[in-house]
Amino acid sequence: MKNIRCLIVQTHLHWADAEANRRHLESVVESRGSGCDLVVLPETFTSGFLGDSEGGLESMTGLTLEWMKSLARDFDGVLAGSVAVQTEKGPVNRFLWVQPDGDVRFYDKVHLFSFGGEDKRYVAGTERKVFAYQGWRVCPQICYDLRFPVWCRSRDDYDVLLFVANWPKPRTAAWTALLRARAIENQCYVIGVNRVGTDGRGLGYAGASAVFDPLGETVLDLGSKEGNGVVDLQLEKVQTTRRDLPFQADADNFEIL
Repeated sequence: MKNIRCLIVQTHLHWADAEANRRHLESVVESRGSGCDLVVLPETFTSGFLGDSEGGLESMTGLTLEWMKSLARDFDGVLAGSVAVQTEKGPVNRFLWVQPDGDVRFYDKVHLFSFGGEDKRYVAGTERKVFAYQGWRVCPQICYDLRFPVWCRSRDDYDVLLFVANWPKPRTAAWTALLRARAIENQCYVIGVNRVGTDGRGLGYAGASAVFDPLGETVLDLGSKEGNGVVDLQLEKVQTTRRDLPFQADADNFEIL
């Protein structure tokens, strides 16, 4: 069973400036991404959350996706993060999963943050996704999705829950508690990648990007400053935890309509 090495990038984002964000993130990936199977960037990493209202939307044939393909090929791993994208159905907050062979997969954020006006800007996604890669099953989620445990609940279909976020500083305690809860209840690794700094609307972000193992133990905590960290995830740990503690056999049945 293959372990995967992940680089978690917690960074300040330039407001509505895709070129500046790409330039900065490229330098991080080039210096730290070698030998990693997966590099994770924050939510809306080219613009900041809702910054596309000033900086413009991306497209699936535009500069950012081509940049992601090139970078993934260069470090020979998956590059992931969310971008505000214009589609035929309207603007979406889209999680992009770009493999080194050029294959692109995506998940459109289902739970739009109406408290912050996201539902006025984007169209909600309708489908949960799981990406298979090197023997792992990864379920991508975006920020506010974290608050909805039924949506996130394992159906024995993933090994990692991967959250990218612009989660504001006043609710950092909730971010950390919910990430750990999702790991414990689903007996999986949970990766949460948040940003730091202040956005163009004056909202502050305290980072707290973290990785929790299937028992809810902290594997990585990046604290409140800009930085990054590398972790090795062990598939055997997920499988052993689920075998030795078969709690999910007693789980309630449910269906999302």
